[in-house]
Amino acid sequence: MTYSVKEIFLTVQGEGGQAGCPAVFMRFAGCNLWSGREQDRHKAVCKFCDTDFIGTDGPGGGKFDTPEDLATAASAHWPGGGRKLVVCTGGEPLLQLDPPLIAALKAEGFSIAIETNGTLAAPDGIDWITVSPKSTASLVQTSGQELKLVYPQADCAPEQFEHLDFERFSLQPMDGPAQMENARAAYAYCLAHPLWRLSLQTHKWIGAP
Repeated sequence: MTYSVKEIFLTVQGEGGQAGCPAVFMRFAGCNLWSGREQDRHKAVCKFCDTDFIGTDGPGGGKFDTPEDLATAASAHWPGGGRKLVVCTGGEPLLQLDPPLIAALKAEGFSIAIETNGTLAAPDGIDWITVSPKSTASLVQTSGQELKLVYPQADCAPEQFEHLDFERFSLQPMDGPAQMENARAAYAYCLAHPLWRLSLQTHKWIGAP
């Protein structure tokens, strides 16, 4: 298959259970819950996405004809040393992340993390699976390292996910005009329900991508 990637860049993971880790972010183009176009947001399953995942015109982005080509492009961003981590995100990365690409990334020495909406099953070989449920979308991937819920969502209450097989449960305040109000609400929820941990988007504080 040809892989369509919006952008590839080196940064520090800003949120969730691996916050603070240097990582190559590989953002795939396309999503199954929203077209990415503002005129379609009102009818999207996920209406609060804050990410541009349309096209292949971002830094390091493009169309890659083989998994080896894409893995090599990702590896070129790593400065050397440490734990070599790639975070596959989107859009929805599981529309494109397949076993051949996983094998190619492993051959380049990467530990592989993914940030997915959970509506598609993850292939074997991924080292860190973060599932972020969205509204009424059916959850297919019900296990992993982290369930990270953007909070609050009218159709997604934290307690409805607590029986699932995840190592940690994180609440992340929804971005936007009510961000501070949402952060206070998430903070209060975590204090009252200690299964949950507060996840903040620290990369946005320092202006990192």
